[in-house]
Amino acid sequence: MKKEKRVRRHGDFLITIFVLGLAVFGVAMVFSASYYSAINDYGDPYFYLKSDAMWVGLGIVFFCVLSQIDYHIYRRLAPAMLLVSLVLLCLLFTPLGDTHGGATRWLNLGLGINIMPGEIAKICAIVFVAAFLSKDPQRIRSFRHGVLPLLVLMLVYAGLIYKQPNLSTAITLCIIIAGIMFVAGLNLFYFAALGGLGVMGILVLVLSDPEGYQLRRLLSFRDPFQDIRGNGWQVVQSLYALGSGGLFGVGLGKSVQKNLWLPEPQNDFILAIIGEEFGFLGCALLLLAYLTLIWRCCRTALRAPDLFGTLLAGGITIMLAAQVFLNVAVVTSSMPPTGITLPFISYGGNATLLFMGSMGILYNISRYGHREEDAAQ
Repeated sequence: MKKEKRVRRHGDFLITIFVLGLAVFGVAMVFSASYYSAINDYGDPYFYLKSDAMWVGLGIVFFCVLSQIDYHIYRRLAPAMLLVSLVLLCLLFTPLGDTHGGATRWLNLGLGINIMPGEIAKICAIVFVAAFLSKDPQRIRSFRHGVLPLLVLMLVYAGLIYKQPNLSTAITLCIIIAGIMFVAGLNLFYFAALGGLGVMGILVLVLSDPEGYQLRRLLSFRDPFQDIRGNGWQVVQSLYALGSGGLFGVGLGKSVQKNLWLPEPQNDFILAIIGEEFGFLGCALLLLAYLTLIWRCCRTALRAPDLFGTLLAGGITIMLAAQVFLNVAVVTSSMPPTGITLPFISYGGNATLLFMGSMGILYNISRYGHREEDAAQ
């Protein structure tokens, strides 16, 4: 069979614009949201600003570098990336694991360098699953040779991440893998079965908690005001912030809830501060920016010149969309707190590098197409 010819072209410029726009807006909002927290924790109001600006700068470098590397190289690196991600997750349970707030989610590499294997596992899983399914497109139609191996992979990843404990990242990673399988042509019966098994697995884990903490946290979102000084505190402060913002907001830097009422407002609940300072209109425009970026990512996946490119771009798009959806749902008390960051906006070096690098890969995919298609244009 004649091999398809691919040519490089200009990438999707809108992806670059929206990624950079969201990242720059994120730096401004991290500074605004963290001002009083930084003074309280470090005695320096610019602590989080300087750190976040550095990570965003590194993220832009990641984006630029990965946008120039032919994405087909990741197909060959997929097995190694899978192995590295699993090894890093296992190292969390050694003396290298760094525990904060009762969770061991970071590896301390010394010299002040900490990495989150759970974040790295997301992109490694995307690359491996895309390579695995694109090598033989018929695999996804076979339970034994396609569905079962990926189901085992999901369980291994989920088990290692949940043990940290980090249920939210485990759920997100399973959603990503299941989503790629669906894009590859997974039978709807299998897809529904995977969803059912996932829900059952979450319930088993929650109900098996001897102290009942996970169950209380799971149910707290229904009426966070019932436990306002406990599990409901963060969500209640988030709702106060969103309600105070009204339609147009109180103005940049004028949030009240960031004054040590909302814990770590620069992280998972930064959208609440955005809602308070920019109002419903500001949140709507931000979500419109995300929807536009997701649309361009979907467009890139659909126009990719090969199945590997489609699945790789699709996995990155699913990761982005899932985290935006879950973060918004948590901040608005539409689902239990998950600890999922808002892409490009929330403070966090590992997540920033992951998403900026992922967008660089996706931009590179948008630079390739069929020769016949380009000739027609």
